[in-house]
Amino acid sequence: MTHVTSIGLDVHARSVSACAFDPFTGEVVQRSFGTDAGEIAAWIKGFEEPKAVYESGPTGFALCRQLRALGVDCAVGAVSRMQKPAAEKRRKNDRRDAAFLARLLATRNVVEVWVPPAEAEAARDVRALGAQGVKRARQRLSKFLLRRGHVFDETDALGRRRGAWTRAFWRWAEGLRPDEPAAASAFDHYATCVRCAESDKRALEKLVLAEARSERWAGVVGALSCIKGVDAVTAFCLATEAGCFSRFATAGAYASWLGLTPSEHSSGEKEATGGITKTGNSASRRALVEAAWHYA
Repeated sequence: MTHVTSIGLDVHARSVSACAFDPFTGEVVQRSFGTDAGEIAAWIKGFEEPKAVYESGPTGFALCRQLRALGVDCAVGAVSRMQKPAAEKRRKNDRRDAAFLARLLATRNVVEVWVPPAEAEAARDVRALGAQGVKRARQRLSKFLLRRGHVFDETDALGRRRGAWTRAFWRWAEGLRPDEPAAASAFDHYATCVRCAESDKRALEKLVLAEARSERWAGVVGALSCIKGVDAVTAFCLATEAGCFSRFATAGAYASWLGLTPSEHSSGEKEATGGITKTGNSASRRALVEAAWHYA
């Protein structure tokens, strides 16, 4: 959509600094707000054919959705694609940041982030819970044992090393409970944290599977699950992170979004490519890599 007035919004948790820039007249108007989307929208609508933008970040997409619901054309810009002049690094404040965003939007130099529907973002939140908690809890217990010289190294009847966090591992670990009261208390705490985190993860996986079977996701999850190596949880991860696969024009565009395309360092007649860029959606990339290992 074309626009005349470019609105830059520097959004924080409790305040929003706004700058309106008309490239045809050179007029600049700046204003500070709280977090009331209605007040911000009313101010923006006072300009000729406005469009607003703010940086992607911890404030998420809530303000963008609220402004769009109020009839304001609003976008979220990819902060990783915004290059500020080096001279501006020592003169940073909210007013300058808002003006910088307004100028970028006026010159069409903003790479817009796709704003996911609210249900897709909610599904992401459900899926992301629990996994990191289990990883951190296991790390603490294993390193607690490692500091005392204990490493799980049991093998089965065929000489293959047994995996950690199995029944065999827990029998081995419980036999290493320290005799010192303080160390024993620490061991009990770490072991309890691991068991609780694993229990929470199993409960969350049930929630994820229930959400994956809902009307909103059942079709795409079922289709993705037909691929070898992709189960329902992996398919749900891919579906919720992408939100809508039709927004990718080609398979290459999706691979680029994931960071699975080759890196390149070419100049002149020299053409050189390297490993994958890994600059993209890490959750989907990790899920696809794990699916490939399962298939192999």
